[in-house]
Amino acid sequence: MKSIAVILSGCGVFDGSEIHETVLTMLALSKSNVEIHFFAPDEAQSTVINHISGELKTEKRNQMEESARITRGKIAALSSADASKLDALIIPGGFGVAKNLCDFAVEGSECEINKDLLSLVQQMHQQKKPLGLMCIAPVMLPRMLNTSVELTIGNDSETIAQIIKMGGKHIECTVDNIVVDEANKVVTTPAYMLAQSIAEANTGISKLVEKVLEMA
Repeated sequence: MKSIAVILSGCGVFDGSEIHETVLTMLALSKSNVEIHFFAPDEAQSTVINHISGELKTEKRNQMEESARITRGKIAALSSADASKLDALIIPGGFGVAKNLCDFAVEGSECEINKDLLSLVQQMHQQKKPLGLMCIAPVMLPRMLNTSVELTIGNDSETIAQIIKMGGKHIECTVDNIVVDEANKVVTTPAYMLAQSIAEANTGISKLVEKVLEMA
């Protein structure tokens, strides 16, 4: 049975992991008889957002505790993840990626990656294990892999410019498709960067999961 890591960053599109993308990833994986291991930083979110009004709140929330709401309590600290025990890694999107797993939301192409995530991804890449990233998450790839990796976030020109500045190779992609970098064993899909419904998001995410498992 393959062991797949799913990396989360909170609970909610505006300050954590995108819930639809996460659940669709879980669903696709669960249909394939794999063991899913959920990880998130055991750290405070950079922001907490009211998901009705969009207003910034003053309270503090822990990324791992909030992510556990999606995974029904099954989660561990990202710092405890062991690349040697995993066959592949998938990162759903949501602003938590750009605020918590890295600081792309503030720093753009000068962003820094969470040290535990950076270490895990680099180890898995060195072990030639596949990586699947969706929505905004692929922006981290050039920084994490330090190579001209092929990826997609859909067609947002401003984000694409930042990816190119970091040395990434962006390929425009429709919501229902994936971009595969065979050499680096990386699979990406736009998901809610383009999706207008959960059904649209599901098509690309299902293809991503299928391809990641095939590569694993």
